[in-house]
Amino acid sequence: MEKELQKIIKDSELRHIAIIMDGNRRWAKSKNLPTALGHKKGVEALKNTLRACNDFGVKYLTVYAFSTENWNRKQEEVDFLMDLVAVTLSNELGEMHKENVKINFIGELSRFTPKLRKILDNAVQTTKNNTGVNLQIALNYGSRDEIVHAVKNIISKSIKQEDITEELISENLYTKDLPDPDILIRTGGEQRISNYLLWQIAYSELIIINEFWPEFNKQLLARCITEFGKRQRRYGK
Repeated sequence: MEKELQKIIKDSELRHIAIIMDGNRRWAKSKNLPTALGHKKGVEALKNTLRACNDFGVKYLTVYAFSTENWNRKQEEVDFLMDLVAVTLSNELGEMHKENVKINFIGELSRFTPKLRKILDNAVQTTKNNTGVNLQIALNYGSRDEIVHAVKNIISKSIKQEDITEELISENLYTKDLPDPDILIRTGGEQRISNYLLWQIAYSELIIINEFWPEFNKQLLARCITEFGKRQRRYGK
């Protein structure tokens, strides 16, 4: 399977996969389990997906972990998610570093506690020279907020109107050092973008699967990549 997937990736020039990791709570509810267990299973799914990307030769993986809208959830769940991020990074960083993963975060991180920001920064600094899969985790991320942030950056630089280009806007986004996603995968069957990478996915191939995120694994990723390999990317031509 791996050789076949590697060929598809090479032939299609697939570099970047973005994922909306949806369905942790619904998966838990369907099994009469606590929501917290759904989120923990979601972490396992991310670890498996990251390793699968490495096996298949996918260079960039960007995942939607916590949106700007997620603050509206119950405080108990928000607190649990913040703790889960901190504990997961603290426990898994050594293994991810060993596996040559390069970690970055996209989003407005200033809202997080100093303790959590220190953990995030440590993950970035520890893995900054790694050359394996580039993992971007979107935390307190909203695409409209990102675009507003980019516009403010451009205005602060007193750039002339005639000098504003698509490339300039891209250079002021959180994803400025990344290629645009080739695929956007959404688990859980919902058919919407949810304020995720609106600028960057202008020509991404959308793949919606019904399986909830805790069920996502190497085989499902392979299925999505195989589907991508069948698509014709016309870019409006």
